[in-house]
Amino acid sequence: MKEVFALADCNNFYVSCERVFNPRLQDRPVIVLSNNDGCVVARSNEAKQLGIGMGVPAFEIAGLLKKHNVISLSSNYTLYADMSSRVMEVISTFTPQMEVYSIDEAFLNLVYPERSRGAGTSSSLADYGHRMQQTVKKWTGIPVSVGIGNTKTLAKIANHISKRSAQADGVLDLTGAANLEEVLAEVPVEKVWGVGIRTTIKLKRAGITTAFDLSKADIGWIRSCFGVVGVRTVYELQGICCYQLEQNPPAQKSIIVSRMFGEPIEDIERLKEAAATYAARAGEKLREQKLAAGAMSVFVTTSRFIRNRYFNSHTTEFAISTNDTTELIRAAVSSIDKLYRKNYQFKKCGVILTGLVPENRLQRGLFDNAEREKSTRLMRTIDAINAKVRSPVRWAAEGIDQPWQVKFKRRSKRYTTRWDELPVVG
Repeated sequence: MKEVFALADCNNFYVSCERVFNPRLQDRPVIVLSNNDGCVVARSNEAKQLGIGMGVPAFEIAGLLKKHNVISLSSNYTLYADMSSRVMEVISTFTPQMEVYSIDEAFLNLVYPERSRGAGTSSSLADYGHRMQQTVKKWTGIPVSVGIGNTKTLAKIANHISKRSAQADGVLDLTGAANLEEVLAEVPVEKVWGVGIRTTIKLKRAGITTAFDLSKADIGWIRSCFGVVGVRTVYELQGICCYQLEQNPPAQKSIIVSRMFGEPIEDIERLKEAAATYAARAGEKLREQKLAAGAMSVFVTTSRFIRNRYFNSHTTEFAISTNDTTELIRAAVSSIDKLYRKNYQFKKCGVILTGLVPENRLQRGLFDNAEREKSTRLMRTIDAINAKVRSPVRWAAEGIDQPWQVKFKRRSKRYTTRWDELPVVG
């Protein structure tokens, strides 16, 4: 029996999250901006119709935003993450076989539930998708589109079309479709899952411009130009399953904490504060995942738009892998001493933790004099306090006022995670 995959994808997710708690945003052009309210990262359909592109700097379209009364909001990642978990929890009730692909997407294997319900026709799969769509909307307020196919790549294509087809009404099933070749012929090759910019250029030079063209491409030529990944894409377009669900994602290889500054930093002490803050957050992430890091890289950069741009990084290797915030901060501050340059305005810095290992597999070195058990108790205590109180415990190296922090001047309330920001019904 052939596999049956579905891709459930939230529509304009960030904007949809905002609309759940602010109905006045419905049917109006809305955009969500990146950190420091810099670039467009989400758009409502109304904003898309105005020609507002993804990633465009807000200052470049200020006139357009004012002319059409476009509502601009700062990113509210706390709200989006919580709403994502709620959506995924609802979707998971439809099948035990699910892969959370991103914050707003999930792949499902529908063979299991359809067997159990005794439904095997193509129309029943579409009905199943509509029930999923309606349930997610009813329970969370988030609109979703559902694409169904015999492979993950075809499910992706079905989802892409379902968002743009009035006839599909947000759900499209391509399993057993008699007109599958006609459908693929209408899909640009760059819209195929896994086909990037460079691959698109090569394919178009070879006369392959649609998903249908790619599905009929010579396998030998594809293998020589794009390797096994390219071959799998062709097979997936032909309905041959090459990618199963990843229900147990591979272990994380690195942890990155990085932000653009709310205002440029010239002073070394301020730069150390930022690096220490990011190192502290990285330590929290390590402990949340019960990991320890073998090395930490710290990088700094000025704006990429200036003539004498400066970018540099420094890596510290730990004698014993650690998730102790004091060690991470010490290494981060020491790195800034090596990276700092006078008379430069730094726009961004970050820390990258690598060499991640499970914390329960750590072995002490022969000459390690650190009080590891005491440190572990301290970290657990601080994490427990920070998980419960509004004003978390901070390390002195992080500073107090932090004027360089990311600016969210138009951020909505964190309705679902803060008692003091719950919606108020007037």
